[in-house]
Formats: sequence, C-alpha cells, structure tokens
Amino acid sequence: MTEDDGGPEDDGTTLPRRQLGRLLREARTAAGLSLEVAARTLGWGNATISRLENGRNKKVRATDLDALGGLYGVDAEDLVAWKELAGYPPVRSWLRTYSDLLVPKFNTYIELESAASELAMFQPLIMPGLLQTHDYAQAINRAKQPPVSDADLERMAAVRARRQHLLTRPRNPCKLTAVIHENALRTIIGGTQVMADQCRHAADMSTLDNIEVRILRQEAGLPIGRLVTPFIVMTFPKDGQGKRVEPAVIYAESYTGDAYLEKRDDVQRCRQTFRTLIGATMDARSSRTLLREMARSYGCER
Repeated sequence: MTEDDGGPEDDGTTLPRRQLGRLLREARTAAGLSLEVAARTLGWGNATISRLENGRNKKVRATDLDALGGLYGVDAEDLVAWKELAGYPPVRSWLRTYSDLLVPKFNTYIELESAASELAMFQPLIMPGLLQTHDYAQAINRAKQPPVSDADLERMAAVRARRQHLLTRPRNPCKLTAVIHENALRTIIGGTQVMADQCRHAADMSTLDNIEVRILRQEAGLPIGRLVTPFIVMTFPKDGQGKRVEPAVIYAESYTGDAYLEKRDDVQRCRQTFRTLIGATMDARSSRTLLREMARSYGCER
C-alpha cells in the first residue's frame, strides 16, 4: 500500500467539488468542446472553467451550471446532480445518509474507484465487491430490503462488471490489496455451490500481479484492540511532475450511510490500521491455499 497521504491537505479542493469537476469535464469532452472554445462561447475566461473542473471553487453558482448544461446539451438529471454536488459544503469529511444519495449514475464511490490507481480494503463479513462472482453478488442483492426488482438486479450486475474491469484492463490495471476476515469465507451466501465458486474465483484473481488477497484468521482476534468496520483507502495516480492528481480518500460504509474522509490525520490513521491488520494476516500464498481449500470443502457439501 502506498505510504504517502496522496497530496497536500491544503490543495484547495474537496471531494464534492472534485466530483463535480469530473462531471463537468466529461460533459464538455462529450460535447466535443475544448476548454478554450467553451469559455469563449460563454464569454468567460479560461480560468473560470478550469477552476470549476479542478474543483477549486468554494462556491459554485447554479446560474453557471445552467449555462454549462445548456452549452453541453446535458439532460435535466445531469443538471440536478451537478447542483446537488455544488450544494454540499466544501468540507473534507463528507457524511451522507442513504436517504440523501445522488441518482445511481452519479454514485460517488464508483466515480472515485474508477479514478484510483490503488485500493487497499478491509472487509470483515463479505467478499469485496471487486472480487465477487455474479451469483454471489446477486444473492446479496436479492436479500436487500426493500426488495430489488429484476430490472434493477440486472442493472446492478452490469455496473459491477464495469467496476471489476479496472482490475483486469490491459493498460494500468488498478492495484488491489484486500484484507478479508475469515468470517467472510464462512458466511454462506447463496448456498454452498455459490460459496465454492466465490472462494475459487477470489483465489484465481489473487494470482494476478496487481491483486493481493490476505486472509485474517479468526485466531488473530482483534489486532488493533477494537472492532474495525469495512473501509477502503483510495490512492490516485501521479501527474507528469510526480504529484498526486488528487489527495487520498478514505471510504467507510455502514448500514446507515457512508463517509468520505480526506484529512491527513484520518488518512494516516487508516493506513496505519491497515498495516496492523495486514501484519496479522496469513501471507498471500497461504491465503490463496485457504481459499482453495474452502472452495473444495464447499464443493463436497453439495
């Protein structure tokens, strides 16, 4: 796992502003407009659009978003999402409840995940989404309350497939280091055949150069002396000058909502927690062996 904090804390950007900036830049590119042409058409300076796209405006005016949306030809849903992001305060710890989510096509985590160069994740109860098989994930989704429609199940499967491609894409695949508690291997989701296939798939994926899977055995107890809920450290690539394009972000999910943390102390604390956890795991080879043993054991239970 990358040791640096991913960039200076006072770089003038915050997560909601950076996500908005990505969406604005993507809309402009999709419209076939350069930054210079867009600025000239609106009668703005280049720096105005550049600051918006780099997330460096503390306040974003709705009228500016209306102007950009009209120029780029975006639909009403896009514009609503832009304004919701602009409405979030420019803070570095972003807490959201699930009653306050943006529309699915603008899911914040997926946007960040797709931009990351490295992910370090801890999962205590289920297999990480990027390593889940179709049947394992569908079994989880079918158990959701309120129930998920068949159409939404298929949509969720399509989104997951696109997400997982970042691990196997030919150019610059994302590096994944996953610490998975043994409980996740022993919690039966979808039946024994689904679990057999899931454990085998995780073992196979761990043979890729950019993927490391480590199992935290039950015997390891509580390595940091307290319960640790799922979290992910997201690190972003460097630019041509060797600087991180964005500061690292911590994503922590719970039943009631999710949190995005960017403060240097939060990032460093989570990195240290991850190092402690990984120090208590089985090594990568032994973890792969256990996954294959679990797959065979589930296979025999059919």
